[in-house]
Amino acid sequence: MCVIGLKLSPTFAVQKIHFLLAMKSSETQQHISNFFESYATALEHYDTKKMAFHYAVPCTFLSDDSSQVFNDPSKLEGLFNQGTAFYKQFGIVHARPEVWSKRSWTNRICKVKVHWSYFDKNNAPLYTCDYMYILKLDKYDKWKIETSVSINEKENMDAWLQKR
Repeated sequence: MCVIGLKLSPTFAVQKIHFLLAMKSSETQQHISNFFESYATALEHYDTKKMAFHYAVPCTFLSDDSSQVFNDPSKLEGLFNQGTAFYKQFGIVHARPEVWSKRSWTNRICKVKVHWSYFDKNNAPLYTCDYMYILKLDKYDKWKIETSVSINEKENMDAWLQKR
C-alpha cells in the first residue's frame, strides 16, 4: 500500500484501518451517550416536547405486557405527560442513563442497551431499570429512537413502590 509516496506494510495498513474503525465507533458511542444525557435532561425538567423530540414518528414501545405504536407526536407527548405526572407524584427528579452496550446494525441503525437509575431530590437512589433501544439517524444525521423495549421497568418500579 502506498500513501503519498510512502510504502506501508500490509500489517500497518490493517492496523490503521482497525484504529480508524475504533475511533469511529468511539465517536458514535459518545454521540449516543450524549443523546441519552439529553433525553435524561428533558425527563428531569418534565419537558415532554423535548422528550418526544428524541423519538422518530412512528415509533414503537414494547414490554412483556403491551405493544404501542405512536404515529402522532401529540399522542406520544401525551404518554410522556402521564409518565412525568408519576415522576412528580413520587419525587423522581434525577435520571441517569448508562449505556451498557451499543451494536451497529448498519451505518445508520444501532441497538443500544441502557441502564437507567432514578433518584430523589437528595440524590437518594429510588429504582433502576433496563431498556433496549433501536436508534436510527434521521435525514439530519440526528439519532432518534425508533423502538423502545422495557426489559424490567414495571417489575423494578412495582418492587420499589411496595417498599415505600
